[in-house]
Amino acid sequence: MVNAGIVLLEPVTVQPIGVVHNSLGRRRYDEWRETESDIIIREVYKEALSGLEEYSHIEVLFYLHMVNRPFVSMIHPTGNPELPLVGAFATRTPNRPSKIALTTCRLLGIDGNRLKVKGLDAYDGSPVLDVKPHFGLRHEEVTVPSWAADLNRRNRQ
Repeated sequence: MVNAGIVLLEPVTVQPIGVVHNSLGRRRYDEWRETESDIIIREVYKEALSGLEEYSHIEVLFYLHMVNRPFVSMIHPTGNPELPLVGAFATRTPNRPSKIALTTCRLLGIDGNRLKVKGLDAYDGSPVLDVKPHFGLRHEEVTVPSWAADLNRRNRQ
């Protein structure tokens, strides 16, 4: 039986497994697609990287440590008032209640506990919460709103 009431969850504690180093800061943030970053994984997790080098892309979960704006439920994607007003969860805005982000990026190489990646949209110093291989899974029926498809097309040009 499903409980239709509100369930209060206990706080969750997550420890970073590493940190991002790159040239991205608030002034250069729009350059993230071409930026190379180093992810320094804590030495205790170095062995867990074994085999990851066989993947072309990885998924990086990180904490948005520089986002300090209050959460707003409804926004215009990319702050563009010409785009529709939608719920924040329907966008990739960094302004999230949990401040957790996920990016799929190209894995350029691994040297010890250092991952070299390209296309990670994390600021320098961002705590890394997890790293996963990207399997390149395709879903037969994926739909996105037209405004999101237009943004994706523009970003690939």
